[in-house]
Amino acid sequence: MNHPLKLHAATARKPLRRDSINPPAWPSFTGTSQLVGTSPGGRATIYVDPALGAPGLQNAQDLLNDADRVASANDVLFGTTGGPVSVIVFALGGQTDGTGGADHLGCDYQTGAALEVCAAFGNSARVSALFEAELSECSMGGNLCGASTGEALSRWCAAVVGGNALSDFATAPQWAQDGMPNYVDQTAPTDQDADSTGCGMAFLSWLMSQGYALSTISPAMVALGDQGTLAQLYGNLTGAVTSNAWPTFLAAVQALPGGVTSDDPFGGAAEPAQLAHIPPRTVELAGKVFAAILNDILQGKEAHQVTASVRAVLASIPKA
Repeated sequence: MNHPLKLHAATARKPLRRDSINPPAWPSFTGTSQLVGTSPGGRATIYVDPALGAPGLQNAQDLLNDADRVASANDVLFGTTGGPVSVIVFALGGQTDGTGGADHLGCDYQTGAALEVCAAFGNSARVSALFEAELSECSMGGNLCGASTGEALSRWCAAVVGGNALSDFATAPQWAQDGMPNYVDQTAPTDQDADSTGCGMAFLSWLMSQGYALSTISPAMVALGDQGTLAQLYGNLTGAVTSNAWPTFLAAVQALPGGVTSDDPFGGAAEPAQLAHIPPRTVELAGKVFAAILNDILQGKEAHQVTASVRAVLASIPKA
């Protein structure tokens, strides 16, 4: 089953080199896959459709240079370390401005590690954001991906890591225009419905405006799984009764002075500028520390043992 990200209703270049590495089977691309290279950290192997010419190659080379940063930032958001992936840049849906979206197959790093992203001539930030949208779904570990909650989360991850480069993919305004149907108490079993995705986008914006970082929200949503609701997420994070989630959120939406005009109507995204520009080495270190802490907590270890784990991680990092 494919899990595409789609738009709802909306220097001197190095020569391309051929390589003996065989490309994977892509979700939809059937043309020639030409290797651009593997990122320095080994997190992504990038291919391009040579039919795109120089603009497509530039997109692919820029993604190659940015892939480790994106992967490391994604690790921080989920508190885990993702696996290696392969990515092809091509005119997905016939588009070369990023509006063709992105796609992958399974919802983990085993069955979903072949990613497709749409070329965006002259705007490689969009390609990186599309990459993060699909990478984040691999980090959901088989949960959420394909449901409205998972789609909202992946789009928020793309906004945070990609510097909101896909703002034209916004769905929250359509949800508001369609009468604000309640997808807080129920989860739609699809990632292709603008209203359910839009409700999720606005709800996560609201939670972040209340001080809950996306790096806190993401693992909590993964733990809830496919059948989890945004109301349950609210209850788990705040300690409040889940039945209060929808009326409290709806009242906040109705009190917005300008209404819902973007996927972040509450201005809750304090993280985009931060994660978009933190050096990969720093982001990677933060991810390792967070993962060590989370693992120790899940194992019920004492505070001094958690501290020892963090010190061990820090001691293992080579000095610059």
